[in-house]
Amino acid sequence: MVLAIWLYLIAARGRFWRAADRDDVSAVGGIAPGKWPSVTAVIPARDEADCVGQTVASLLRQNYPGEFNVVLVDDQSRDATAQVARDAAAALGATGRLTVLSGRTLPSGWTGKLWAQQHGVEFCENAPRPPDYILFTDADIVYAPDALQVLAARANADGLVLTSLMAKLRCKSFAERMFVPAFIFFFQMLYPFAWANDPRRATAAAAGGCMLVRREILQQAGGMASIRDALIDDCALARAVKRSGGKIWMGLTRTSRSLRAYVTFSEIRDMIARTAFVQLRYSVPLLLATTLGMALIWLVPPAMVSEREVRR
Repeated sequence: MVLAIWLYLIAARGRFWRAADRDDVSAVGGIAPGKWPSVTAVIPARDEADCVGQTVASLLRQNYPGEFNVVLVDDQSRDATAQVARDAAAALGATGRLTVLSGRTLPSGWTGKLWAQQHGVEFCENAPRPPDYILFTDADIVYAPDALQVLAARANADGLVLTSLMAKLRCKSFAERMFVPAFIFFFQMLYPFAWANDPRRATAAAAGGCMLVRREILQQAGGMASIRDALIDDCALARAVKRSGGKIWMGLTRTSRSLRAYVTFSEIRDMIARTAFVQLRYSVPLLLATTLGMALIWLVPPAMVSEREVRR
């Protein structure tokens, strides 16, 4: 039985273990001068003063040929998140390209992050010239100068309505080195990127830290309101867009990296637990079955090998 499971994972699970879907695997064509789509980045931020300045600065430094602006939604922060963002823009002489919005009281039925994103989407929709794309990004993601250009070029070349990159996660502390690679591995096993990127398959996934979405298609799919109570909001958005007939693409990248630190094992445990139990539909039987299945796949084979070695 264990052998059958491993054969399935290796041969019939989208070859997730190859990690072949990357933004640097193949070059994408450019866009004609003057034809680059307009983009607005929306950053939901709450108590992110430690890192939001670096995120805003990396976005405002983008060598993007088209129109590009940044909207920060300060979600009732208790620290200097908004001021740090403004200072970062001022230091680059780019205050005119940053808008800081004050988050509104969370209504019933919405998760906090999605409500903050909705605030940013409404701002984009009501702009004199609404952007062609919205870049949803977290407040702890730092981008290479050409990251947005590569994203937009891929979206244009492949006719994508959602282009998502899984940022390179911080892997410095002992806890991070032990568990972050495994987290990425299991995410790809659960949502094989090749399947998510295949319009013929129902599998849909995205990484919430970096999602470039076609604004009009987002609205046609029901907007943020259609997923307002989702806890795994990035994958929920990918499903909504893909169900509407849009092509999506997700890959690994080195052009964006997360500043978020997980120094202790408990911090990583809490990060995973926030979404893992949701994925199991809050079912204790499913949790037990999953635990048993993982033990069968990962613990039984080495235990069997060790037992045979002892018998020898």
